[in-house]
Amino acid sequence: MDTIGDPHATAGRIDPVRWIESRAEIALFLDFDGTLVDVATRPEDVAPPPGLVELLDRLHHALGGALAIVSGRRIADLDRLLAPATFVAAGLHGSEYRTDRTEIVRPVALPIDPEVVTAVSRLERIFPGVRVEPKGATMAVHWREAPGVGEAVAAELVRILDGGSDHLELTGGRMVHEIHPRHVSEGAAVEILSGLVAFRGRRPVMIGDDVSDESGIAAAERAGGVGFRVRGETFGPDVADFASPRQVREWLSLLLSRIGS
Repeated sequence: MDTIGDPHATAGRIDPVRWIESRAEIALFLDFDGTLVDVATRPEDVAPPPGLVELLDRLHHALGGALAIVSGRRIADLDRLLAPATFVAAGLHGSEYRTDRTEIVRPVALPIDPEVVTAVSRLERIFPGVRVEPKGATMAVHWREAPGVGEAVAAELVRILDGGSDHLELTGGRMVHEIHPRHVSEGAAVEILSGLVAFRGRRPVMIGDDVSDESGIAAAERAGGVGFRVRGETFGPDVADFASPRQVREWLSLLLSRIGS
């Protein structure tokens, strides 16, 4: 069983448990896949564990609304997985926002050119096991079911993007390559959402498990807060603050008990 605050897992870094303060003056920014829930071979197979939705909803109220989901998923996808609750959110790595849990989702980036989508989708035929996930303003190319082809797929994606629109960039992740607009990032999402009334003046806490979450962690740290990393293909035990999403959920439960419900 994972142990929160294991000194061997947190040596030389901030211990997440010791960091919790009795006051509620923090704002939470939480990645979803690999942070709140375990990574699945196929994104559509992810299932939130029992109690997660209630935990997040209670934290939302305990923090006066200062809780946001910051994810590479569409916000509509998050809503489906976390129904009946909805939350302030940044989806598609900051390509769309919902600044109040009762508001509509607002895009801030245009969909990727259909010609690029078509060219990238052909990689499924070139590399058996690779799965292309078009999401509108972003695309994910998963190679979890085709281990060993990550570099070759990345080279093909660079070739496809070269000579095209320069507003797109390629980033890596946990057995996935992401295409997204250059002007969006999870760091920008944390900064934008931190300006909302419910979040303003609070110390931001960003928790993530992948390369795309690093800009959000950096933004939280620049604002006087803290970032925590979850172990996986991206962050090993020498870097990770949490051993698993289950440990993150245990920490969130402890946080709720400290600040009240």
